[in-house]
Amino acid sequence: MNRQIIHLDLDTFFVSCERLLDRKLQKLPVLIGGTSDRGVVASCSYETRAYGVHSGMPMKMARLLCPEAVVIRGNSGVYSKFSDMVTDIIRESSPVFEKSSIDEFYIDATGMDRFFGCYKWAQELREKIIDETHLPISFALSINKTVSKIGTSESKPNGYTNIPDGFEKSYLAPLSVKKIPMVGTQTYHLLRSMGIEKVKTVQEMPVELMESIMGKNGISLWKKAQGIDNSPVEPWNERKSISSERTFDQDSTDIAKMKSILVAMAESLAYQLRSENKLTACVTVKIRYSDFQTYSKQCMIPYTSLDRTLINTTLSLFDSLYQRRVLIRLIGVRFSHLVGGSYQIRLFEDSEKLVRLYQSMDSIRNRFGQQAVKRAVTMGVKTIVHSHNPFTG
Repeated sequence: MNRQIIHLDLDTFFVSCERLLDRKLQKLPVLIGGTSDRGVVASCSYETRAYGVHSGMPMKMARLLCPEAVVIRGNSGVYSKFSDMVTDIIRESSPVFEKSSIDEFYIDATGMDRFFGCYKWAQELREKIIDETHLPISFALSINKTVSKIGTSESKPNGYTNIPDGFEKSYLAPLSVKKIPMVGTQTYHLLRSMGIEKVKTVQEMPVELMESIMGKNGISLWKKAQGIDNSPVEPWNERKSISSERTFDQDSTDIAKMKSILVAMAESLAYQLRSENKLTACVTVKIRYSDFQTYSKQCMIPYTSLDRTLINTTLSLFDSLYQRRVLIRLIGVRFSHLVGGSYQIRLFEDSEKLVRLYQSMDSIRNRFGQQAVKRAVTMGVKTIVHSHNPFTG
C-alpha cells in the first residue's frame, strides 16, 4: 500500500494572525519582526515580496525597499494560540500527524482511501481550518513528506494540489533546485557553480558523482530530487517541559559555584530548545537544602530560547529564592510551557547580529559536540544531564 502524506502550511502565518486582529491590515504591505533598524524581518506579506522583501532580511533594508509597509513587532504568544487552534482541529480529525513547526503539519493518511478519497478528505480538512480559524492554509498530497512539502510551496498562496503516485519525478523536474527542502543558500551557490539550476539536472546525474561532491548530503539530495523520501510522519506529543538537576556530593554554600552550574544548565537547556525547534515561556528554579526542605520559584517570560534571556531569568530567580543561608543539597532548572518555534520568532526581539551569533554557535556545537562552545563562567562545570520530565517538590 502506497503512503498518502499530506503537508499543510499556514500562509504568511504571523501576518495572517495580525490581520485577524486588525482588519485594517488587509491587503496592506506588512512587515513583522524587530522594529528597530537593527531588527530583522521575521515574516512579510505577499504585498511586500513584490518589492524584493523576504524573511531574514534586515528591517532597515526592507523599509528602504518598501517604505509604505506597516511594521509590527511580533507577539509570539498570540501566534502560539492561533497555532494551537489549528493543532486541535488537525488532532481531532487525523489518524497520525506531526507538528513540524508553529505553522506546518504533516498527516499520514495512508489507508484512509479505503473509506473515502484522501485528497477530498484533505480539502475538507483545509476548509474546516479556514472556517473555524479564518486563517489561510495551503496543502499538498503525495506519497512522501519531501514531495508534499514542495507541492505545498508551489500551491501558495491559499491553494492545494495532488501529486499522483508515480508522477513525483516529473513534477519535480522543472523546478529550481532551491525548492528541495535541504538546499540552503550555500548549497544552492555550490550547485549553481556546477551549472545546476533545475531539479531535472540532479535527477540525471549519477548518485556517485553527487556523493563525491557533497558526501552523504549529496546522496540525500539526489534521492529527494528523484522524489524518494521514506522518512515517517512522527506522531506528535507535545512535551510540556525540560529540566536539569544537580545533587552535590557534599552540601554546599558556595554561591559562585552554584551560579556557574545554573548558567551551564540554562545554557544547555536553551541549546536543546533550539535543537528541537522549541521555545519556552516559563522558567523555574528549585533549591533543596541539607534538611531536605525544597523550594521552587517560577517566572513567566515572552517565548524565547535565547541563552541570554534564560540565564538572566534563572539567576534572578535563584537570588530571590535563596533566603535561608544554609547548606544546599540540590539545585535545578526547568523550562516549561513549550511551543514549536524557530529563529523566526526570536527575530521579534533580536538584532540580526545576535541571531547570526547564535546560529554560528549552534552550528559549531552540532558539528563538534555541545561542549565545544561554552561561557567562561561554566568552564569548570561537569557535563549537564537533562530530564524530559518536570521536576516536583
